[in-house]
Amino acid sequence: MFQNDIIPWRWLVTGLATTSIFACHSMSVPSTVPPVDNSLSHLLRERGLDTVLRSLTQPVLGICLGLQLLCRHSEEGNTDCLGVFGEKVKKFEPMPGFKVPHMGWNTLERSRSPLFEGLPEEAYVYFVHSFYAETGPETIAQTRYTVPFSAALQKENFYATQFHPEKSSEVGARILSNFLAL
Repeated sequence: MFQNDIIPWRWLVTGLATTSIFACHSMSVPSTVPPVDNSLSHLLRERGLDTVLRSLTQPVLGICLGLQLLCRHSEEGNTDCLGVFGEKVKKFEPMPGFKVPHMGWNTLERSRSPLFEGLPEEAYVYFVHSFYAETGPETIAQTRYTVPFSAALQKENFYATQFHPEKSSEVGARILSNFLAL
């Protein structure tokens, strides 16, 4: 699909027949290529995978960069993303007492979705990120780190989390189990 010797990264798409988990981590690109031409969304468009992703009718879960990629636009590289969600992705502004990247446990607030069934109010989940999706109509959970932001988004069959459920202990396992049961 992608040539690792040109664009080294890890990519995971599993179970495309019934449910899809779409997680992107640690994408790195050569510094000689402009960011917009070298963005993950550009690579997906170039290979026609953007159309495939948007046409999926089974539940899809984007994790971390997967959430950001499904948004409308990202400040990272001033890049248009896939536009499944209308929210924009912004960079955390440095503030006294807050390190960027945001790494650590935060609580989910205002969680409303089958994804969060059986979780206690303000369940803790694990984040590692420097960019965040603004809150908006598709926000199904939020948290705070310098500003309130979308911890999770949903539109139709597309779900996404900024946090890492796979690193979030029993809460994360429950979220993944709830997703697989959709």
